[in-house]
Amino acid sequence: MAESTFAARSYRDDGVVLRTHRLGEADRIIVLLTKHHGQVRAVARGVRRTGSRFGARLEPFMVADLQLVRGRSLEVVGQAVARGTYGSEIAADYARYTAAAAMAETAERLTANDGEASLPHYQLLVGALAALSRGAHAPELILDSYLLRALSTAGWAPSFTDCARCGEPGPHAAFSAALGGIVCHECRPPGSPAPAPETVRLLAALLSGDWGVADDSQPIHRREASGLVAAYVQWHLERAVRSLRLVERDEPDSLPTRQETSST
Repeated sequence: MAESTFAARSYRDDGVVLRTHRLGEADRIIVLLTKHHGQVRAVARGVRRTGSRFGARLEPFMVADLQLVRGRSLEVVGQAVARGTYGSEIAADYARYTAAAAMAETAERLTANDGEASLPHYQLLVGALAALSRGAHAPELILDSYLLRALSTAGWAPSFTDCARCGEPGPHAAFSAALGGIVCHECRPPGSPAPAPETVRLLAALLSGDWGVADDSQPIHRREASGLVAAYVQWHLERAVRSLRLVERDEPDSLPTRQETSST
């Protein structure tokens, strides 16, 4: 009877570790984004003891095949088999680590109430962590691309070509996080920033995955794009992603004014 009850409460799923925190002397609570069951909070018993059978498989940014047992308030991790060992490569590099932390925090926010509709978010996050771990592109570019795509997956896709409000064909010169991206002169709210055309092109490339354009971008345009992405994320999540403050950005030698940029 006990075995059948255990079997009824047990299930398997792939999950990526978003965050952990201590519980008691030897346990941890693991916040997971699973492939088919959405965001899950689970207890890993004895994981902090030397010689734990889970080892490093339940550290942040790791992907594992998990056996989970349903509990009253938290699931319990029964087994964990590594599928994507991204944590060690990411943790060894500060820029990669802070980018991954911002992605995990965003994923946790976006999937808090998604239930089982998590597969696109799961696939997007795992792909971004894999790219970070192997150094496929600059960490800040992978981060900003992930943020734009994650918000798009959540239903807040920005426009970087036609006007986000009226649909007037672009290019346009102003950006509004509240209206959904690039806006025309008629729809532009007072005080809206006017990013450089190269920055807008970079934002569009990050959203579409055009890494040739993204990798060739200049630090000044990457920084401007990052500021706009952060504003867009904060608007739609209704509060800032705290980990973004820790992300290192390349500092250009000098920042030309908008007039200087347009006159060259």
